Amino acid sequence: MSPVLLSSIVIIYFLVLLGIAFYTSRHSGNEDFFIGNRNSKWWVVAFGMVGTSLSGMTFISVPGYVGTSGFDYFQVVIGYWLGYFAVAYILLPLYYKLNLTSIYTYLEQRLGEVSYKTGALFFIISRTMGATLRLYLVIKVLENFILNDLGVPFEVTTVAILVLILLYTYRGGVKTIVWTDTLQTTFMLLALITCFVFILKALPYSPAEAFSRMQSGGFLKFINTAPLHKSFFLKQFLGGAFITISMTGLDQEMMQKNISVSNVHDSRKNMITLSFLQGMVVLIFLLLGGLLYLYAMNSGAVFQKVMVNGAMQTQFLYQGKNIIGDDLFPFLALKVMPPFIGLIFIIGLISALFPSADGALTALTSSFCIDILGIRKRKGLSEQQQKRIRMMVHYSFSVLFLICVFFFRSVDNGSLIQLLLKIAGYTYGPLLALFAFGILTKRSVNNTLVPLICLAAPVLCYMLKENDKKLLGGYEIGVELLIINAGITFLFLWVTSKKGANQ
Repeated sequence: MSPVLLSSIVIIYFLVLLGIAFYTSRHSGNEDFFIGNRNSKWWVVAFGMVGTSLSGMTFISVPGYVGTSGFDYFQVVIGYWLGYFAVAYILLPLYYKLNLTSIYTYLEQRLGEVSYKTGALFFIISRTMGATLRLYLVIKVLENFILNDLGVPFEVTTVAILVLILLYTYRGGVKTIVWTDTLQTTFMLLALITCFVFILKALPYSPAEAFSRMQSGGFLKFINTAPLHKSFFLKQFLGGAFITISMTGLDQEMMQKNISVSNVHDSRKNMITLSFLQGMVVLIFLLLGGLLYLYAMNSGAVFQKVMVNGAMQTQFLYQGKNIIGDDLFPFLALKVMPPFIGLIFIIGLISALFPSADGALTALTSSFCIDILGIRKRKGLSEQQQKRIRMMVHYSFSVLFLICVFFFRSVDNGSLIQLLLKIAGYTYGPLLALFAFGILTKRSVNNTLVPLICLAAPVLCYMLKENDKKLLGGYEIGVELLIINAGITFLFLWVTSKKGANQ
């Protein structure tokens, strides 16, 4: 398909988003930007959050992941369900009871200002890295399959996309994003279903035969029963639960949308609905991954084992190109399948990109303004002055996003979904421990030591992770890294704490 036509589709898509932003941001103030004036419909939020929680990372990496690991990622997704219920019945009631705009204000009320600032900073670090990693992955695909043919540099594309995101988020904030996310989730799911149905019909055998071939090819392997392996079911299940508690329940971006709903009962319905929607969508992505590999093999692609830097690796070659992992879906959709599938893929891809990038930019702006700069507490600041500060912070985070995208480009070495989960394990662990300590104990922390503890725990976890097999008798640390990190942080907080709540 012509790169010019694909680029035109992207531009038209942006114009639609800008139209929605213009309509929803009329007469918007700071309350609309931060929490949508608590007037969002729960079912709109739930549907739109599917796109936010999945992102372009899921759209590209999950199908490709099936070639090397089968369905073992679904073990993590099962854990997500437990995590969503914990968020719905433990954290949401707490946030609504305290009438929070920033969820990290809870840490200030319970543990003190230093813990509050530390928790907010860890969120800012976590969300910045996670959002820019997702953003980089999508820009990488656009570069490899469209923009290189047009002679458009990676740097120009990144700047242009961030400017466009700024244009439709800088005024309306959450009030705008709730509706743009809904539109984008719709397009992403339509693209997923269209590609799924096309491949089923294009394969020279029935759906039952396709399922049987996926099973015989090892694509459907699911439950890992080896306790020492990093993909052991219990590790994946518990890791998935705590990833959801941390990356949803303790994440200002996700909770900012939830608490924009008028009451806790509707917000809880949103969270439970999201849990089931997300599970079904991820399952379809995994099945799509198996079908993509079958489609490629039916077109002549083959698996082979090769030695790379002393380690055995699996490659999946199509006409001499290794398309295993993140390259599988974009390569087949844009280079092998009919042009209309390439068009559908691009629409789905950019629809998966923006819910994760625009929401993160808004949430980071909100958290930095409220939690770090404290604009709500500074006396004498007018609404207009607060807005001016908010916009400067919004622009600054856009520049930071740009820097981070360039960084991830320099360290990219293949499939990125595992890197995303690893980053979450290191950065969300201290945040999880701070909230757990506040909710589960009645002790007061030593606020002087809190920042040091929250920095020391991830460093210790990194050292443990890098030497896990040697130190732990062959045991491999997987997604439970988050739990280990939070556990170490919690232990240090307990040892240095004293009886009685912080005053």
